[in-house]
Parts: sequence; C-alpha cells; structure tokens
Amino acid sequence: MGKFIELQKEQSIAIVKINRPEAANALSQPLLTELQATIQTVEQDRSIACTILTGEGEKAFCSGADLKERAGMNDQEVIAAVAHIGDTVTMVENLPMPVIAAMNGVAFGGGLELALACDIRIAAHHAQMGLTETSLAIIPGAGGTQRLPRLIGIGRAKQLIYSAKRITAEEAFHIGLVEETVAGNELQETVKQFAATIAKNGPIALRQAKIALNKGTETDLTTGLLIEQLAYQHTIPTNDRIEGLQAFREKRTPHYHGN
Repeated sequence: MGKFIELQKEQSIAIVKINRPEAANALSQPLLTELQATIQTVEQDRSIACTILTGEGEKAFCSGADLKERAGMNDQEVIAAVAHIGDTVTMVENLPMPVIAAMNGVAFGGGLELALACDIRIAAHHAQMGLTETSLAIIPGAGGTQRLPRLIGIGRAKQLIYSAKRITAEEAFHIGLVEETVAGNELQETVKQFAATIAKNGPIALRQAKIALNKGTETDLTTGLLIEQLAYQHTIPTNDRIEGLQAFREKRTPHYHGN
C-alpha cells in the first residue's frame, strides 16, 4: 500500500501490516495517515469478510506513539498527534467486518489501544503488552481508559493503568485481555485459519452480528435486544439467507456473495 503499511488480500481476508520494524512499528504521523487510508480501502471493499491487523517482524506489534517524533512537538502539536492516533483507532473499531489483532510482539500504549479496537486479539507467547502512559506522566489518550475496562473490568483496568505495568501474553490471556496465545512461529497461520473460519460465514450476517454486539453491549438489555432484532431483520431479505437454507437442505457447503 505504501511506505509504512502493507495491505494484502487473500480471497475474502484482508491483512493489514504495520511495516516499520526499525522503530518497533511506532505510530508516527505519516504512518497514521497511511494507516487511515488503508483502513478506508478495506472498509470500502465489500468482498472482505474478515481483516487481520498485525506488525512486521517478531519484536513488536506496535510500540505505541513515536516518542522521538513527539519530543520535537509543542503542546498543541502533541494534542493533535494524540487525536490522530485516537481517530485511527476508532476507524479500526468501526470497520464493518470482524477484525483480528495478530499480536506478533510488544503492544504498549497506543499499540495496545490499537489492539483493543479489534474484535479479537490473538497473541504470540513472547508478546508483552500494557498501557504504560502513566510512567511518562500522561494517560492513555486513544481510547485505552474506555475500551480496556469494558473488556476486562474496571478494577483490572485501573490496576494496569495506574501501575503502567507490562504484562505477558499469558497474563493477558488470564485476565481476558487477549482471547488466545500461540507460539510465535504459529501466530500468522493460526490467525489466518481462524479468519478463514469466520470468512466462510455469511458476510452480511457477520456485519450485523458485529453491530449487535458492539452497539447492544453499550446500552441496557431492553435496548440491546431491540438492536439485535433490527440487525437480524437486515439478514432476512438477503440471497445469502436463502442460500444458507438451501445448502443446509442439500447437505452442501453454502456459497455466500454478500447480497
């Protein structure tokens, strides 16, 4: 795609790779601009049923903000830079299809915030992660204080954010921060296989399930059930739903086209 972001497509799976390994895949301003453009490309491609977000190399998924770049900024530029990260993270969260973070190495600060915006996190055994901002006398500013407690509970989130602690992939799995851990040399293949398991399902159903899950859990149960009902109704008039029923009757694999 560009200098800092690679975009590959394997059938109905998009693979977005942060490619700045010499800087631990840190989020510089040019990288963020490129990542936003890539996300827009993925969002507009209706043939993509699942997206994988990962980093180049084995050391870092994303080490967070580019602190060398940050050191040369004035206060207003820092505020704008943090907002740039936050906007990018939200764009990832708002992708219509399921997104998997393949955490191939460390994910600190904005790097973990990026992973938190994904639907599912699968980490290499050697990966470490944490919202380390308070050790730099700042706080998570790209959604970390909001998405982390929603994922692991407010007590655990306070424990991690207040301490700026770096935890292992195993610890992250134990507290529900990641959904699975695998050997580093098996990570990409494991994630691709899981993405393929997702992508074989109805693409409209996947998008509507994501809406129901994300929007419904942010409200009370009664409202959530209405959101689910509306999302379900979007699947009813589709050709894919008819194909699913027909394939079930004929005892064959369904072939979905997203319409």
